[in-house]
Amino acid sequence: MAALIAENFRFLSLFFKSKDVMIFNGLVALGTVGSEELFSVVAFNCPCSPARNYIYGLAAIGVPALALFLIGVIWNNHTWNLVAECHKRGTKNFSAAATFLLFGSIMGRASVAPITWSVISLLRGEAYICALSEFVKPSSLDKFPSENGAEVLAKFPCRDVPANLTKFRDEVTRRLRYESQLFGWLLIGIVAVLIFLTKCLKHCCSPLSYRQEAYWAQYRSNEDKLFRRTAEVHSRILAAKNVKQFFGFVALDKEEKELVQEFPVEGVQPSPQWNAITGVYIYRENKGFPLYSRLHKWAKGVEGNGPTPEGHELLFLAS
Repeated sequence: MAALIAENFRFLSLFFKSKDVMIFNGLVALGTVGSEELFSVVAFNCPCSPARNYIYGLAAIGVPALALFLIGVIWNNHTWNLVAECHKRGTKNFSAAATFLLFGSIMGRASVAPITWSVISLLRGEAYICALSEFVKPSSLDKFPSENGAEVLAKFPCRDVPANLTKFRDEVTRRLRYESQLFGWLLIGIVAVLIFLTKCLKHCCSPLSYRQEAYWAQYRSNEDKLFRRTAEVHSRILAAKNVKQFFGFVALDKEEKELVQEFPVEGVQPSPQWNAITGVYIYRENKGFPLYSRLHKWAKGVEGNGPTPEGHELLFLAS
């Protein structure tokens, strides 16, 4: 148990440090697997009661999956960029294809953890067996005592049955586990095919070459890292300046003193500038030259957000 908890803490550490999409999704999946295992060990406990089994079994699969999906939506930067875009500019500048791709990106990234949870739950089979054991038809079991019905079948997941029904319990459990794992493998196959088709469609419809898309991804990653790092330093220096003005002095360590001396901050950026670099960004070209982000567009002094006659439009899905 201690090892499992330690693995989940290591996962969380890597989760917040990861910037690469594939690594990010892989860590989400691995963390979900560990969480599902922990849940099965310490939390899952089938009530083994008619009517309750079905609700509990479905809740054990569906509720955590729903929670993970909502968390994925919340943690996706595209979600809040879309909110800011709708609040500040509306979506009139988006084509139907761009809007579809944007929502597809948000939903796809948010679905990694819940799908992983559902697949692992189905492959384990415990929740599925708990939910459906009472619905097995007694007539499908050879020589099953006719006086026993749903109440006895509902107790099969808990192994709390008379000795003469042990073989029936094993058969029911084996049958339901087979169905559960079959659905799990089918879900894996369907998701794999959808991912493959999505990647093919993205590259086929992209007006950019593979190398330029790779460069775009590198640019956005570097821009984001530098922006966050610079914003942290800028806010610290500005805070030091304001604290000094209030108290007459400010207690800085050696590193902070060097930052204040090296990077003098004269003021803050006005709200229109923040609004200009905030929101969903659809790839644009201005007179044949690419604009890789809202910040890049602002730095070049390009006005407006609508596509130009000579421009291209492509939603960046990798960030």
